[in-house]
Amino acid sequence: MSLLSIEGLTVALPPGGDRPHAIADISLSVDPGEILCVVGESGSGKSITANAMMGLLPKSLPVTSGRIRFEGTDLLALEPEAMRRLRGARIAMIFQEPMTALNPVMRVGDQIAEALRVHGAGRDAARRVPELLAAVNLPDPEALARSYPFRLSGGQRQRVMIAMALALEPALLIADEPTTALDVTTQMQILRLIKEIQSRRGTGVMFVTHDFGVVAEIADRVAVMQHGRIVETGPAKEVLNHPQHPYTRALIAAVPGFPSGEQATAASDARGPMAKDAVLVTRGVEKTYRRGGGWFGKPVTLRAVHDADFTLTRGETLGLVGESGSGKSTLARCIVRLVEPEKGEIAFHGTDLRPLTRIAWKPFRRRIQMVFQDPFASLNPRRTVGDIITEGPMTHGVSRSEALDRARDLLRLVQLDPGAMGRYPHEFSGGQRQRIGIARALAMRPELLIADEPVSALDVSVQAQVLDLLADIRKRLGLTMLFITHDLRVAAQICDRIAVMQRGAIVELGSTAQVFGTPQHAYTKQLLESIPGRGWTPPDLSGTVAA
Repeated sequence: MSLLSIEGLTVALPPGGDRPHAIADISLSVDPGEILCVVGESGSGKSITANAMMGLLPKSLPVTSGRIRFEGTDLLALEPEAMRRLRGARIAMIFQEPMTALNPVMRVGDQIAEALRVHGAGRDAARRVPELLAAVNLPDPEALARSYPFRLSGGQRQRVMIAMALALEPALLIADEPTTALDVTTQMQILRLIKEIQSRRGTGVMFVTHDFGVVAEIADRVAVMQHGRIVETGPAKEVLNHPQHPYTRALIAAVPGFPSGEQATAASDARGPMAKDAVLVTRGVEKTYRRGGGWFGKPVTLRAVHDADFTLTRGETLGLVGESGSGKSTLARCIVRLVEPEKGEIAFHGTDLRPLTRIAWKPFRRRIQMVFQDPFASLNPRRTVGDIITEGPMTHGVSRSEALDRARDLLRLVQLDPGAMGRYPHEFSGGQRQRIGIARALAMRPELLIADEPVSALDVSVQAQVLDLLADIRKRLGLTMLFITHDLRVAAQICDRIAVMQRGAIVELGSTAQVFGTPQHAYTKQLLESIPGRGWTPPDLSGTVAA
Protein backbone atom coordinates (compact mmCIF):
# COMPACT_ATOMS: atom_id res chain seq x y z
CA MET A 1 0.00 0.00 0.00
CA SER A 2 1.21 3.51 -0.83
CA LEU A 3 1.87 5.79 2.11
CA LEU A 4 -0.05 8.55 0.31
CA SER A 5 -2.53 8.16 -2.53
CA ILE A 6 -4.35 11.04 -4.22
CA GLU A 7 -7.19 9.90 -6.48
CA GLY A 8 -8.98 12.23 -8.89
CA LEU A 9 -8.59 15.31 -6.70
CA THR A 10 -10.27 18.49 -7.96
CA VAL A 11 -10.23 21.88 -6.20
CA ALA A 12 -12.45 24.65 -7.56
CA LEU A 13 -11.45 28.29 -8.01
CA PRO A 14 -13.84 31.20 -7.33
CA PRO A 15 -15.86 32.23 -10.41
CA GLY A 16 -14.41 34.83 -12.76
CA GLY A 17 -10.85 33.48 -12.90
CA ASP A 18 -8.85 32.36 -15.91
CA ARG A 19 -9.79 28.71 -15.26
CA PRO A 20 -12.51 26.96 -13.24
CA HIS A 21 -10.22 24.73 -11.17
CA ALA A 22 -7.02 25.24 -9.17
CA ILE A 23 -6.30 21.53 -9.69
CA ALA A 24 -8.34 19.17 -11.85
CA ASP A 25 -8.59 15.38 -11.55
CA ILE A 26 -5.02 14.80 -10.37
CA SER A 27 -3.77 11.45 -9.09
CA LEU A 28 -0.45 10.93 -7.29
CA SER A 29 1.11 8.45 -4.91
CA VAL A 30 4.09 8.45 -2.55
CA ASP A 31 5.52 5.21 -1.18
CA PRO A 32 7.36 4.86 2.15
CA GLY A 33 10.99 5.88 1.66
CA GLU A 34 10.29 7.54 -1.69
CA ILE A 35 10.90 11.14 -2.76
CA LEU A 36 8.41 12.47 -5.30
CA CYS A 37 9.31 15.86 -6.76
CA VAL A 38 6.41 17.94 -8.08
CA VAL A 39 7.53 20.62 -10.54
CA GLY A 40 5.77 23.21 -12.64
CA GLU A 41 5.36 26.92 -13.13
CA SER A 42 4.16 29.28 -10.45
CA GLY A 43 0.37 29.02 -10.29
CA SER A 44 0.29 25.47 -11.71
CA GLY A 45 -1.37 24.08 -8.56
CA LYS A 46 1.63 22.58 -6.75
CA SER A 47 1.07 24.43 -3.45
CA ILE A 48 -2.73 23.96 -3.67
CA THR A 49 -2.12 20.21 -3.84
CA ALA A 50 0.16 20.34 -0.79
CA ASN A 51 -2.26 22.47 1.24
CA ALA A 52 -5.17 20.17 0.35
CA MET A 53 -3.24 17.25 1.81
CA MET A 54 -2.76 19.19 5.06
CA GLY A 55 -6.39 20.33 5.24
CA LEU A 56 -5.31 23.96 4.99
CA LEU A 57 -7.32 25.16 2.01
CA PRO A 58 -9.45 28.28 2.55
CA LYS A 59 -13.23 28.02 2.15
CA SER A 60 -12.97 29.84 -1.18
CA LEU A 61 -11.09 26.81 -2.60
CA PRO A 62 -13.39 23.82 -1.96
CA VAL A 63 -12.50 20.22 -2.82
CA THR A 64 -15.24 19.18 -5.26
CA SER A 65 -14.18 15.59 -5.91
CA GLY A 66 -11.52 13.01 -5.18
CA ARG A 67 -9.84 11.37 -2.20
CA ILE A 68 -6.58 11.79 -0.33
CA ARG A 69 -5.61 8.55 1.44
CA PHE A 70 -2.84 8.52 4.04
CA GLU A 71 -2.01 5.05 5.41
CA GLY A 72 -5.42 3.97 4.14
CA THR A 73 -7.37 6.78 5.82
CA ASP A 74 -9.20 9.37 3.72
CA LEU A 75 -7.93 12.70 5.06
CA LEU A 76 -10.84 14.60 3.51
CA ALA A 77 -13.29 12.63 5.67
CA LEU A 78 -11.49 13.27 9.00
CA GLU A 79 -12.93 15.48 11.73
CA PRO A 80 -10.82 18.62 12.48
CA GLU A 81 -9.55 17.23 15.80
CA ALA A 82 -8.37 14.00 14.19
CA MET A 83 -6.60 15.97 11.45
CA ARG A 84 -4.86 18.14 14.07
CA ARG A 85 -3.46 15.01 15.72
CA LEU A 86 -1.93 13.94 12.42
CA ARG A 87 -0.42 17.32 11.51
CA GLY A 88 3.12 17.69 12.78
CA ALA A 89 3.30 14.17 14.20
CA ARG A 90 2.58 11.89 11.21
CA ILE A 91 2.35 14.47 8.41
CA ALA A 92 4.52 17.60 8.49
CA MET A 93 4.89 20.48 6.06
CA ILE A 94 7.65 22.94 5.33
CA PHE A 95 6.01 26.11 4.03
CA GLN A 96 7.24 28.29 1.20
CA GLU A 97 7.39 31.63 3.07
CA PRO A 98 8.85 31.24 6.57
CA MET A 99 8.24 34.83 7.71
CA THR A 100 4.48 34.41 7.32
CA ALA A 101 4.47 30.85 8.71
CA LEU A 102 6.41 31.68 11.91
CA ASN A 103 4.81 33.53 14.83
CA PRO A 104 6.48 36.97 14.90
CA VAL A 105 6.01 37.44 18.69
CA MET A 106 7.43 34.07 19.79
CA ARG A 107 11.08 33.13 20.05
CA VAL A 108 11.96 30.49 17.48
CA GLY A 109 13.03 27.98 20.13
CA ASP A 110 9.66 28.31 21.86
CA GLN A 111 7.88 27.66 18.55
CA ILE A 112 9.78 24.41 18.00
CA ALA A 113 9.21 23.42 21.63
CA GLU A 114 5.48 24.07 21.22
CA ALA A 115 5.31 21.62 18.30
CA LEU A 116 7.01 19.00 20.48
CA ARG A 117 4.78 19.73 23.48
CA VAL A 118 1.49 19.60 21.55
CA HIS A 119 2.33 16.07 20.40
CA GLY A 120 3.52 14.80 23.78
CA ALA A 121 7.29 15.23 23.43
CA GLY A 122 7.64 18.40 25.51
CA ARG A 123 9.82 16.76 28.16
CA ASP A 124 12.69 16.52 25.66
CA ALA A 125 12.29 20.06 24.32
CA ALA A 126 15.25 21.59 26.20
CA ARG A 127 17.58 19.03 24.64
CA ARG A 128 15.89 18.58 21.27
CA VAL A 129 15.52 22.26 20.25
CA PRO A 130 19.30 23.00 20.12
CA GLU A 131 19.91 19.62 18.45
CA LEU A 132 17.37 20.38 15.71
CA LEU A 133 18.76 23.88 15.10
CA ALA A 134 22.29 22.48 14.90
CA ALA A 135 21.10 19.75 12.50
CA VAL A 136 20.02 22.39 9.97
CA ASN A 137 23.38 24.16 10.30
CA LEU A 138 22.27 27.22 12.28
CA PRO A 139 25.11 28.96 14.16
CA ASP A 140 25.10 29.10 17.98
CA PRO A 141 21.82 27.16 18.43
CA GLU A 142 21.41 28.10 22.10
CA ALA A 143 21.52 31.84 21.34
CA LEU A 144 19.52 31.57 18.13
CA ALA A 145 16.71 29.72 19.93
CA ARG A 146 16.15 32.89 21.98
CA SER A 147 15.83 35.07 18.85
CA TYR A 148 12.64 36.29 17.21
CA PRO A 149 12.01 35.53 13.51
CA PHE A 150 12.53 39.14 12.36
CA ARG A 151 16.10 39.05 13.67
CA LEU A 152 17.05 36.20 11.36
CA SER A 153 17.91 36.23 7.68
CA GLY A 154 15.51 34.70 5.15
CA GLY A 155 17.60 31.54 4.87
CA GLN A 156 17.88 31.19 8.64
CA ARG A 157 14.10 31.49 9.01
CA GLN A 158 13.65 28.77 6.40
CA ARG A 159 15.99 26.49 8.32
CA VAL A 160 13.97 27.07 11.51
CA MET A 161 10.86 25.96 9.60
CA ILE A 162 12.66 22.83 8.42
CA ALA A 163 13.81 22.04 11.97
CA MET A 164 10.23 22.38 13.22
CA ALA A 165 8.85 20.09 10.50
CA LEU A 166 11.48 17.43 11.14
CA ALA A 167 11.15 17.61 14.95
CA LEU A 168 8.90 14.55 15.27
CA GLU A 169 10.34 12.69 12.27
CA PRO A 170 6.97 12.33 10.47
CA ALA A 171 5.96 9.45 8.22
CA LEU A 172 5.14 11.89 5.41
CA LEU A 173 6.98 15.15 4.80
CA ILE A 174 5.46 17.71 2.42
CA ALA A 175 8.10 20.25 1.44
CA ASP A 176 6.84 23.33 -0.45
CA GLU A 177 9.96 24.97 -1.96
CA PRO A 178 11.95 24.27 1.25
CA THR A 179 15.37 25.20 -0.14
CA THR A 180 14.37 28.17 -2.30
CA ALA A 181 15.82 30.81 0.05
CA LEU A 182 18.95 28.85 0.97
CA ASP A 183 22.51 29.15 -0.25
CA VAL A 184 24.00 26.14 -2.03
CA THR A 185 26.00 24.78 0.92
CA THR A 186 23.01 24.86 3.28
CA GLN A 187 20.77 23.61 0.47
CA MET A 188 22.97 20.56 0.08
CA GLN A 189 23.03 19.99 3.85
CA ILE A 190 19.22 20.18 4.04
CA LEU A 191 18.80 17.81 1.11
CA ARG A 192 21.17 15.36 2.76
CA LEU A 193 19.31 15.72 6.08
CA ILE A 194 15.95 15.01 4.42
CA LYS A 195 17.42 12.00 2.60
CA GLU A 196 18.98 10.74 5.84
CA ILE A 197 15.65 10.88 7.70
CA GLN A 198 13.91 9.37 4.69
CA SER A 199 16.27 6.38 4.62
CA ARG A 200 16.47 5.97 8.42
CA ARG A 201 12.75 6.27 9.12
CA GLY A 202 11.27 5.24 5.79
CA THR A 203 9.75 8.71 5.46
CA GLY A 204 7.86 9.47 2.28
CA VAL A 205 8.57 12.91 0.85
CA MET A 206 6.54 15.05 -1.53
CA PHE A 207 8.98 17.75 -2.57
CA VAL A 208 7.55 20.78 -4.40
CA THR A 209 10.27 22.69 -6.24
CA HIS A 210 11.09 24.61 -9.40
CA ASP A 211 14.82 23.83 -9.14
CA PHE A 212 15.76 21.04 -11.52
CA GLY A 213 19.17 20.79 -9.88
CA VAL A 214 17.39 19.75 -6.67
CA VAL A 215 15.27 17.30 -8.66
CA ALA A 216 18.41 15.76 -10.16
CA GLU A 217 19.95 15.51 -6.69
CA ILE A 218 17.20 13.80 -4.70
CA ALA A 219 14.14 12.71 -6.73
CA ASP A 220 13.09 9.09 -7.22
CA ARG A 221 10.09 10.11 -9.33
CA VAL A 222 8.91 13.37 -10.89
CA ALA A 223 5.42 14.73 -11.56
CA VAL A 224 5.10 17.77 -13.83
CA MET A 225 2.09 20.08 -13.36
CA GLN A 226 0.66 22.65 -15.76
CA HIS A 227 -2.54 24.67 -15.31
CA GLY A 228 -3.69 22.46 -12.45
CA ARG A 229 -3.16 19.15 -14.26
CA ILE A 230 -0.39 16.55 -14.23
CA VAL A 231 1.05 16.36 -17.74
CA GLU A 232 3.96 13.94 -17.18
CA THR A 233 5.16 11.52 -14.51
CA GLY A 234 8.00 9.05 -14.43
CA PRO A 235 11.34 8.07 -12.91
CA ALA A 236 13.56 11.09 -12.33
CA LYS A 237 16.28 10.04 -14.78
CA GLU A 238 13.76 9.48 -17.57
CA VAL A 239 11.96 12.81 -17.08
CA LEU A 240 15.19 14.81 -16.70
CA ASN A 241 17.06 13.29 -19.63
CA HIS A 242 14.25 12.23 -21.99
CA PRO A 243 11.24 14.48 -21.34
CA GLN A 244 8.19 13.59 -23.44
CA HIS A 245 5.63 16.36 -22.96
CA PRO A 246 6.26 19.69 -24.76
CA TYR A 247 5.76 21.60 -21.47
CA THR A 248 8.38 19.48 -19.67
CA ARG A 249 10.75 20.04 -22.56
CA ALA A 250 10.20 23.80 -22.36
CA LEU A 251 10.93 23.82 -18.61
CA ILE A 252 14.15 21.84 -18.93
CA ALA A 253 15.28 23.90 -21.93
CA ALA A 254 15.07 27.01 -19.70
CA VAL A 255 17.45 25.57 -17.06
CA PRO A 256 20.82 27.33 -17.23
CA GLY A 257 23.70 24.90 -17.50
CA PHE A 258 26.71 25.06 -15.24
CA PRO A 259 29.18 27.16 -17.23
CA SER A 260 32.87 26.60 -17.67
CA GLY A 261 35.29 29.49 -17.28
CA GLU A 262 35.46 29.79 -21.08
CA GLN A 263 31.66 30.01 -21.37
CA ALA A 264 31.55 32.66 -18.62
CA THR A 265 34.20 34.65 -20.50
CA ALA A 266 32.21 34.40 -23.72
CA ALA A 267 29.03 35.55 -21.96
CA SER A 268 30.88 38.52 -20.46
CA ASP A 269 32.33 39.46 -23.85
CA ALA A 270 28.85 39.31 -25.38
CA ARG A 271 27.62 41.83 -22.82
CA GLY A 272 30.24 44.27 -24.03
CA PRO A 273 32.87 46.40 -22.25
CA MET A 274 32.01 48.08 -18.98
CA ALA A 275 32.16 51.81 -18.41
CA LYS A 276 34.87 53.11 -16.13
CA ASP A 277 32.91 55.70 -14.19
CA ALA A 278 31.91 54.49 -10.73
CA VAL A 279 28.25 54.48 -9.76
CA LEU A 280 28.62 52.99 -6.28
CA VAL A 281 31.66 52.69 -4.03
CA THR A 282 31.66 51.16 -0.55
CA ARG A 283 34.62 51.63 1.78
CA GLY A 284 35.03 50.46 5.35
CA VAL A 285 31.31 49.81 5.88
CA GLU A 286 30.66 48.14 9.22
CA LYS A 287 27.40 47.02 10.78
CA THR A 288 27.15 45.26 14.12
CA TYR A 289 23.99 43.84 15.67
CA ARG A 290 23.63 43.56 19.41
CA ARG A 291 20.85 41.67 21.11
CA GLY A 292 20.11 40.46 24.60
CA GLY A 293 21.86 41.78 27.69
CA GLY A 294 20.18 43.87 30.33
CA TRP A 295 19.18 42.28 33.63
CA PHE A 296 18.82 38.66 32.58
CA GLY A 297 21.41 37.75 30.01
CA LYS A 298 24.74 38.34 28.42
CA PRO A 299 24.55 40.54 25.29
CA VAL A 300 25.30 38.85 21.97
CA THR A 301 27.29 40.83 19.40
CA LEU A 302 27.20 39.91 15.71
CA ARG A 303 29.53 41.67 13.31
CA ALA A 304 27.26 41.43 10.28
CA VAL A 305 29.32 43.46 7.74
CA HIS A 306 33.01 44.41 7.67
CA ASP A 307 35.75 44.43 5.02
CA ALA A 308 33.13 44.59 2.25
CA ASP A 309 34.74 47.13 -0.08
CA PHE A 310 33.80 47.14 -3.76
CA THR A 311 33.20 49.46 -6.72
CA LEU A 312 30.27 49.20 -9.16
CA THR A 313 30.75 50.90 -12.52
CA ARG A 314 27.98 52.15 -14.81
CA GLY A 315 26.18 49.31 -16.61
CA GLU A 316 27.92 46.59 -14.59
CA THR A 317 26.22 43.73 -12.76
CA LEU A 318 28.06 42.55 -9.66
CA GLY A 319 26.90 39.26 -8.17
CA LEU A 320 27.01 38.96 -4.39
CA VAL A 321 27.01 35.33 -3.27
CA GLY A 322 27.55 33.56 0.03
CA GLU A 323 25.83 31.61 2.77
CA SER A 324 22.66 32.75 4.48
CA GLY A 325 23.67 35.09 7.30
CA SER A 326 26.94 36.06 5.58
CA GLY A 327 25.89 39.72 5.46
CA LYS A 328 24.69 40.06 1.85
CA SER A 329 21.22 41.44 2.65
CA THR A 330 22.55 43.60 5.49
CA LEU A 331 25.06 45.22 3.13
CA ALA A 332 22.28 45.85 0.59
CA ARG A 333 20.06 47.39 3.27
CA CYS A 334 22.92 49.64 4.39
CA ILE A 335 23.19 50.97 0.83
CA VAL A 336 19.49 51.90 0.64
CA ARG A 337 19.47 53.28 4.21
CA LEU A 338 17.08 50.69 5.64
CA VAL A 339 19.88 49.84 8.07
CA GLU A 340 22.33 52.41 9.43
CA PRO A 341 25.98 51.24 9.50
CA GLU A 342 28.22 52.41 12.34
CA LYS A 343 31.02 53.54 10.04
CA GLY A 344 32.26 53.62 6.47
CA GLU A 345 31.46 55.37 3.19
CA ILE A 346 28.71 54.52 0.69
CA ALA A 347 29.28 56.82 -2.28
CA PHE A 348 26.70 57.06 -5.10
CA HIS A 349 28.09 59.07 -8.03
CA GLY A 350 30.57 60.58 -5.58
CA THR A 351 28.01 61.56 -2.89
CA ASP A 352 28.38 59.80 0.46
CA LEU A 353 24.87 58.60 1.31
CA ARG A 354 25.56 57.64 4.92
CA PRO A 355 25.50 61.11 6.57
CA LEU A 356 22.53 62.44 4.54
CA THR A 357 19.40 63.59 6.36
CA ARG A 358 16.03 62.07 5.43
CA ILE A 359 15.17 65.12 3.32
CA ALA A 360 18.53 65.10 1.55
CA TRP A 361 18.18 61.34 0.91
CA LYS A 362 14.75 61.62 -0.78
CA PRO A 363 16.01 62.47 -4.32
CA PHE A 364 18.17 59.34 -4.24
CA ARG A 365 15.22 57.03 -3.50
CA ARG A 366 14.06 57.14 -7.11
CA ARG A 367 17.56 56.54 -8.45
CA ILE A 368 18.28 53.53 -6.19
CA GLN A 369 15.66 50.80 -5.97
CA MET A 370 15.60 47.40 -4.30
CA VAL A 371 13.85 44.12 -5.00
CA PHE A 372 13.40 42.36 -1.67
CA GLN A 373 13.92 38.69 -0.86
CA ASP A 374 10.53 38.06 0.79
CA PRO A 375 7.83 39.33 -1.60
CA PHE A 376 4.92 38.81 0.80
CA ALA A 377 6.50 40.80 3.63
CA SER A 378 7.52 43.67 1.32
CA LEU A 379 4.12 44.17 -0.35
CA ASN A 380 1.37 46.07 1.48
CA PRO A 381 -1.42 43.48 1.99
CA ARG A 382 -4.11 46.20 2.08
CA ARG A 383 -3.29 47.78 -1.26
CA THR A 384 -3.96 46.50 -4.76
CA VAL A 385 -1.17 45.60 -7.13
CA GLY A 386 -1.94 48.69 -9.23
CA ASP A 387 -1.59 50.96 -6.21
CA ILE A 388 1.63 49.24 -5.12
CA ILE A 389 3.34 49.72 -8.50
CA THR A 390 2.08 53.27 -9.16
CA GLU A 391 2.71 54.69 -5.67
CA GLY A 392 6.42 55.39 -6.20
CA PRO A 393 6.20 57.13 -9.58
CA MET A 394 3.23 59.24 -8.45
CA THR A 395 5.10 60.27 -5.28
CA HIS A 396 7.88 61.57 -7.54
CA GLY A 397 5.59 63.60 -9.78
CA VAL A 398 4.39 61.17 -12.48
CA SER A 399 0.71 61.59 -13.38
CA ARG A 400 -1.70 58.83 -12.40
CA SER A 401 -2.56 57.96 -16.02
CA GLU A 402 1.12 57.67 -17.01
CA ALA A 403 1.89 55.64 -13.86
CA LEU A 404 -0.97 53.25 -14.64
CA ASP A 405 0.21 52.82 -18.25
CA ARG A 406 3.73 52.12 -16.98
CA ALA A 407 2.36 49.58 -14.47
CA ARG A 408 0.45 47.69 -17.17
CA ASP A 409 3.53 47.54 -19.40
CA LEU A 410 5.67 46.25 -16.54
CA LEU A 411 3.15 43.57 -15.59
CA ARG A 412 3.28 42.32 -19.17
CA LEU A 413 7.08 42.33 -19.05
CA VAL A 414 7.11 40.14 -15.93
CA GLN A 415 4.49 37.80 -17.46
CA LEU A 416 1.46 38.87 -15.41
CA ASP A 417 -1.94 39.86 -16.75
CA PRO A 418 -2.49 43.66 -16.50
CA GLY A 419 -6.02 42.79 -15.41
CA ALA A 420 -4.51 41.69 -12.09
CA MET A 421 -3.93 45.32 -11.06
CA GLY A 422 -7.12 45.30 -9.00
CA ARG A 423 -6.14 42.22 -6.99
CA TYR A 424 -4.32 42.04 -3.63
CA PRO A 425 -0.96 40.34 -2.86
CA HIS A 426 -2.54 37.39 -1.00
CA GLU A 427 -4.37 36.41 -4.19
CA PHE A 428 -1.10 35.52 -5.94
CA SER A 429 1.36 32.66 -5.62
CA GLY A 430 4.82 33.25 -4.15
CA GLY A 431 6.47 33.46 -7.57
CA GLN A 432 3.82 35.86 -8.85
CA ARG A 433 4.35 38.13 -5.82
CA GLN A 434 8.07 38.22 -6.55
CA ARG A 435 7.32 39.39 -10.10
CA ILE A 436 5.13 42.17 -8.67
CA GLY A 437 8.08 43.27 -6.50
CA ILE A 438 10.33 43.44 -9.57
CA ALA A 439 7.73 45.47 -11.48
CA ARG A 440 7.42 47.90 -8.55
CA ALA A 441 11.18 48.51 -8.47
CA LEU A 442 11.46 48.97 -12.24
CA ALA A 443 8.51 51.41 -12.25
CA MET A 444 10.87 54.06 -10.82
CA ARG A 445 13.29 53.62 -13.74
CA PRO A 446 16.27 53.52 -11.38
CA GLU A 447 19.95 53.97 -12.18
CA LEU A 448 20.99 51.37 -9.59
CA LEU A 449 18.94 48.26 -8.90
CA ILE A 450 19.77 46.20 -5.83
CA ALA A 451 18.18 42.80 -6.35
CA ASP A 452 18.08 40.59 -3.24
CA GLU A 453 17.35 37.08 -4.52
CA PRO A 454 15.00 38.46 -7.22
CA VAL A 455 14.44 35.15 -9.03
CA SER A 456 14.80 32.65 -6.18
CA ALA A 457 11.01 32.20 -5.89
CA LEU A 458 10.44 31.86 -9.64
CA ASP A 459 10.13 28.72 -11.74
CA VAL A 460 12.81 28.20 -14.36
CA SER A 461 10.83 29.44 -17.35
CA VAL A 462 9.83 32.73 -15.70
CA GLN A 463 13.30 32.98 -14.17
CA ALA A 464 14.80 32.91 -17.66
CA GLN A 465 12.31 35.54 -18.82
CA VAL A 466 13.06 37.87 -15.88
CA LEU A 467 16.82 37.49 -16.34
CA ASP A 468 16.40 38.30 -20.04
CA LEU A 469 14.27 41.29 -19.04
CA LEU A 470 16.90 42.58 -16.60
CA ALA A 471 19.63 42.08 -19.20
CA ASP A 472 17.57 43.97 -21.79
CA ILE A 473 16.85 46.86 -19.40
CA ARG A 474 20.50 47.03 -18.47
CA LYS A 475 21.47 47.23 -22.13
CA ARG A 476 18.87 49.87 -23.06
CA LEU A 477 19.08 52.06 -19.97
CA GLY A 478 22.62 51.46 -18.77
CA LEU A 479 21.16 50.00 -15.55
CA THR A 480 23.70 49.10 -12.88
CA MET A 481 22.89 46.12 -10.66
CA LEU A 482 24.01 44.61 -7.39
CA PHE A 483 22.61 41.11 -7.80
CA ILE A 484 22.36 38.99 -4.64
CA THR A 485 21.80 35.31 -5.32
CA HIS A 486 22.59 31.85 -3.99
CA ASP A 487 22.14 30.27 -7.43
CA LEU A 488 25.58 30.25 -8.99
CA ARG A 489 24.15 29.20 -12.35
CA VAL A 490 22.08 32.39 -12.38
CA ALA A 491 25.08 34.46 -11.24
CA ALA A 492 27.16 33.11 -14.11
CA GLN A 493 24.41 33.93 -16.59
CA ILE A 494 23.89 37.60 -15.68
CA CYS A 495 26.90 38.91 -13.70
CA ASP A 496 30.10 40.52 -14.96
CA ARG A 497 31.90 40.08 -11.66
CA ILE A 498 31.32 37.95 -8.56
CA ALA A 499 31.94 38.95 -4.93
CA VAL A 500 31.90 36.07 -2.46
CA MET A 501 30.89 36.96 1.11
CA GLN A 502 31.61 34.92 4.21
CA ARG A 503 30.87 36.05 7.78
CA GLY A 504 30.41 39.68 6.78
CA ALA A 505 33.53 40.04 4.63
CA ILE A 506 34.20 39.75 0.90
CA VAL A 507 36.71 36.89 0.67
CA GLU A 508 37.00 36.76 -3.13
CA LEU A 509 36.23 39.28 -5.85
CA GLY A 510 36.86 38.76 -9.52
CA SER A 511 35.44 38.35 -12.98
CA THR A 512 32.79 35.68 -13.43
CA ALA A 513 35.18 33.70 -15.63
CA GLN A 514 37.92 33.78 -12.97
CA VAL A 515 35.66 32.83 -10.06
CA PHE A 516 34.05 29.92 -11.95
CA GLY A 517 37.15 28.84 -13.81
CA THR A 518 39.95 29.26 -11.26
CA PRO A 519 38.50 30.00 -7.80
CA GLN A 520 41.16 31.02 -5.28
CA HIS A 521 39.49 30.91 -1.87
CA ALA A 522 38.62 27.60 -0.18
CA TYR A 523 35.10 28.86 0.59
CA THR A 524 34.46 29.69 -3.07
CA LYS A 525 35.52 26.17 -4.03
CA GLN A 526 33.14 24.79 -1.40
CA LEU A 527 30.24 26.79 -2.86
CA LEU A 528 30.91 25.54 -6.38
CA GLU A 529 31.18 21.92 -5.22
CA SER A 530 27.86 22.16 -3.32
CA ILE A 531 25.62 23.09 -6.26
CA PRO A 532 22.74 20.55 -6.26
CA GLY A 533 22.63 18.39 -9.36
CA ARG A 534 25.99 19.61 -10.58
CA GLY A 535 26.57 16.23 -12.16
CA TRP A 536 23.43 16.60 -14.29
CA THR A 537 23.67 18.55 -17.54
CA PRO A 538 20.35 19.61 -19.09
CA PRO A 539 19.90 17.74 -22.41
CA ASP A 540 20.10 19.72 -25.63
CA LEU A 541 16.46 20.21 -26.59
CA SER A 542 17.03 22.88 -29.24
CA GLY A 543 14.60 22.45 -32.08
CA THR A 544 12.31 20.16 -30.06
CA VAL A 545 10.64 22.69 -27.76
CA ALA A 546 7.13 23.64 -28.82
CA ALA A 547 6.56 27.32 -29.41
